[in-house]
Amino acid sequence: MAEYDKDKQAKEYYLDTPVNNYGFFLKGAHSLDWGMKNRLSRIFRPDTGKTVMLAIDHGYFQGPTTGLERPDVNIVPLMPYADAIMLTRGILRTTVPPTLTKAVVMRCSGGPSILKELSDEELAVDIEDAIRMNVAAITLQIFVGGEYETRSIHNMTRLVDMGLRYGIPTMAVTAVGKDMVRDAKYFRLACRMAAELGAQIVKTYYVPEDFDTITASCPVPIVMAGGKKLPELEALTMSWKAINEGASGVDMGRNIFQSDFPLAMMKAVNKVVHEHLDPQQAFDYFNSIKAEG
Repeated sequence: MAEYDKDKQAKEYYLDTPVNNYGFFLKGAHSLDWGMKNRLSRIFRPDTGKTVMLAIDHGYFQGPTTGLERPDVNIVPLMPYADAIMLTRGILRTTVPPTLTKAVVMRCSGGPSILKELSDEELAVDIEDAIRMNVAAITLQIFVGGEYETRSIHNMTRLVDMGLRYGIPTMAVTAVGKDMVRDAKYFRLACRMAAELGAQIVKTYYVPEDFDTITASCPVPIVMAGGKKLPELEALTMSWKAINEGASGVDMGRNIFQSDFPLAMMKAVNKVVHEHLDPQQAFDYFNSIKAEG
């Protein structure tokens, strides 16, 4: 029987107000499914459109990297200060408290160690296991120009297809071999290939010349890779330049956990990415809170 509301207040249909279509805040994501947008909103803060990821997946091919020897001691206390954590399923299951509510970006490729040809990777995580672990995104390396370039690209397209099936975005990481040139021309090629073939996020390195052409020519969000350990002011400057030249966030590992003051560095990077502090302001902030850890 239809609801009887004769005695209720007059209804308001807002006839003079157009329907809000609620466009999505993230570059290239307007046509994605609700579930994928929801997961992306866990990685990228809707109020800023940016993300600070904490990358701790180095051990999948390097073993106990300096600063990651005991992630339960050194890394878990940093996690609440990141928007997302990028890691392997082994560390997630063995080390990360299940009460952590931060977004998880799951490393899904692997195979060779640093003793072998790194581009010789395969998919290493089943999509059903990623679903069981409630991940916000899945990720892998692509080796454009590498010996096993085609295999790595095929790994990515397979992962993208699996992610689309279950509403999980894929982040492609543009790996750079030791014989490759790190310049804008190369990264424009690698990032565009990743986006054209379906990746919803691309992680790539910062280059000081024409980085803005990389972000402009990539139709999905670019997250800057932190790379090797730099002095804190240099790392903050690189982050600031990347954000100001179109990056949608940073994914830092060694520049956080190899700092003498990792918690202070974690907080300073957040200030750059989300609050637009310039490098010197962020470095002054870093120095003011070093005693915290």
